Amino acid sequence: MMTRRFAGAPTPRYDPHMRRSRLLHVLSETFWVFALGLICLFVFFVVMGALSPAQAVGVTVAVLVLAALWIGHAMWESRHRVGRDIDAIRARERRGF
Repeated sequence: MMTRRFAGAPTPRYDPHMRRSRLLHVLSETFWVFALGLICLFVFFVVMGALSPAQAVGVTVAVLVLAALWIGHAMWESRHRVGRDIDAIRARERRGF
């Protein structure tokens, strides 16, 4: 099927760098969400008594390192954010906050 372009329609630009950058951003965010899930799962099992941190020293150290990395990432992201989310601002204004 062949389509014609309108005279005023801009030509699409393909930039492989932007596509790769977006992919890396999504993979990075997916990793951090997965890391937070593992931290929460570890805490859940410790609270329920199914896992003793003293018996699983290696896992405890790994989760503590992962938690420290996640906290560092969260602080970095909060301080280096480009701006405020326009959609969140509009939603707050619509609700009267």
